[in-house]
Amino acid sequence: MHTEEAGNASSGCPAPAFSSAEILELVQAIREPLQVVRERSTGRIGLAGAAQEGFPTDEYEVLGCLPPLYPEWLGDRSFCETHGLRFPYVAGEMANGIATVEMVVAMARAEMMGFFGAGGLGYEAVARGVAELAAQLPQNTNWGVNLIHSPNEPTIEERVADLLIRSRVPRISASAFMDLTPAVVHCATAGLTTLPTGEVVRRSHVFAKVSRPEVAEKFMSPAPGSILDLLVRRGQITALEAQLAARVPVADDVTVESDSGGHTDNRPLAALLPAIVALRDSLARRHGFTRQVRIGAAGGLGSPAAVAAAFALGAAYVVTGSVNQVAQEAGLSDDAKELLAQADLADVTMAPAADMFELGVKLQVLRRGTLFPSRATLLYNLYSSHQCLEDIPSDARSRLERDVLQAPISEVWRLTQEFWQQRDPAELERAERDPKHRMALLFRWYLGNSSRWAIQGVVDRRRDYQIWCGPAMGAFNRWTTGSFLAEPENRTVVQIARNLMEGAAVASRAHQIRTFGVPVPSTAFAFQPRRLV
Repeated sequence: MHTEEAGNASSGCPAPAFSSAEILELVQAIREPLQVVRERSTGRIGLAGAAQEGFPTDEYEVLGCLPPLYPEWLGDRSFCETHGLRFPYVAGEMANGIATVEMVVAMARAEMMGFFGAGGLGYEAVARGVAELAAQLPQNTNWGVNLIHSPNEPTIEERVADLLIRSRVPRISASAFMDLTPAVVHCATAGLTTLPTGEVVRRSHVFAKVSRPEVAEKFMSPAPGSILDLLVRRGQITALEAQLAARVPVADDVTVESDSGGHTDNRPLAALLPAIVALRDSLARRHGFTRQVRIGAAGGLGSPAAVAAAFALGAAYVVTGSVNQVAQEAGLSDDAKELLAQADLADVTMAPAADMFELGVKLQVLRRGTLFPSRATLLYNLYSSHQCLEDIPSDARSRLERDVLQAPISEVWRLTQEFWQQRDPAELERAERDPKHRMALLFRWYLGNSSRWAIQGVVDRRRDYQIWCGPAMGAFNRWTTGSFLAEPENRTVVQIARNLMEGAAVASRAHQIRTFGVPVPSTAFAFQPRRLV
């Protein structure tokens, strides 16, 4: 025992911590206040509990005091206050109902937020999901539904938007938009009112998920007058609502999406988020906004370190996606979840998207264990090279039917017709006039069903599973290896969220203490998953 330790022990005051093991223990006690102290004789810097007073001033100098740090405090306080949350954490809207009603309800009851994955679902399925959520969360405002941009199906986009507005869905996440449409502006402006102070109040809050500054600018600015005038002429909003919309941005919350699963531009968060934060500040000055748009972070968030980094970049909140697909509540088959659980950082790739196939848009999917990426790319190459199905050479046509469609083209077209007859007959009318569009619809049959096969667990089509996934999945698997979260039965969306947030707080605390010159061991930045309540 050091002399100073013996002296302090005799006076009832434990000595400061200088060894790596002692510092590690204090760093991870994030809910305890700490003091940073320096030993005068050696210049060593260490830590002490804030309650440990009475150090001999000739032996120790107090360099600073650190208050407790809670996961709840990592983001922008106004985000939690506005949306009625305890944690600045959102479970994102994995499409085709993978982000289920059950998942959204679990997040809301845990004082976080979740968005129902309405993208890719038919109108009736979305309506059922909205009704179930409203029934289970009648007093909550911390839940929402996705409105995905559908350039090939604008009628569906408009119908879903009308449904969300009529149902008074409290939060709407707008994703995959390349420009503002009447549907998303309608969601943002319907029900605008003012307080006696003149402050504009929203009935529904739109979250805009963006990956490009030029798109972010549109959502962080007032809605264009041309779209507002159109909505007024249609009788969808009032003249007063249009006037109020000119005073506020389209979205008060903008989620910067970096290298994520599904639709993504693969941008690095460290480059993208600061740029959009700076753009936000510039637009606020230009438009004279009195209320700041909050900027969140999504994409690549599969470990506590990544979540901590997002908050360190200035994110007001974080949104997770890929990792929630392995949660018990996720609407994905156990077979597909098992494939995800084996993914590493590089086991993802880009492949053509079903909803924007003709535009050449790609999305990020799981590569390991599936042939979907190569087969989907083959379809797009055939579409790009030929004007109609009849132009495809016989050998390529045989390969297409045998390896990809696994059925004659005539049979697949019959199934395609049945689908569009129910969803949007106008697509079939267009296909009759345009043979290339007919080819696109037939190829989209495979692209659309490949995600459904993964959801339903159609094992004989496992090689065709389309599973949206980013590098975050590999990071999550590495982090959870050997822990209780490695077991499928323990992977609930709330346990995943709480562990990511708790771990992010620990990593943030370690960095905070290191900036005081304390020799924080590298192990202090690691957080092992544990059961949190």
